[in-house]
Amino acid sequence: MNYIFETIMQVRDYECDIEGIVNNANYLHYTEHTRHLFLKERGLSFAGMHRRGVDAVVARMNLQYKAPLRCDDEFRSCINLAKEGVRYVFNQDIFRLSDGRLCFRGRIELVCLVGGRVAVSEDYDRALLGGGHD
Repeated sequence: MNYIFETIMQVRDYECDIEGIVNNANYLHYTEHTRHLFLKERGLSFAGMHRRGVDAVVARMNLQYKAPLRCDDEFRSCINLAKEGVRYVFNQDIFRLSDGRLCFRGRIELVCLVGGRVAVSEDYDRALLGGGHD
């Protein structure tokens, strides 16, 4: 599958539980960090948008844990993006580099709050979709 953004990360020892695998909550940190890097690459500052009164917030998640990551594993975190109404739908996959195995798949839906209300953000549309809103 072709992705619109990818980054490489490595599991740190403190992210693993007593079983020696990455704790499930840390996958959410990986996907969020990947989204923030993607925004930055697109010229959008998450903090800068907040200062302007525009916040992208998670509205819904559907998560699938496929195979565990372990300490020191390197992995590729990937994004595809679609827009459904006012929602930005991030389809995010995480692959272990050593064998290319899919470890995590998530569908993360975000909405923008403009002045505290769900609304379309022209800045987010321009940065993420390359044009105006639909």
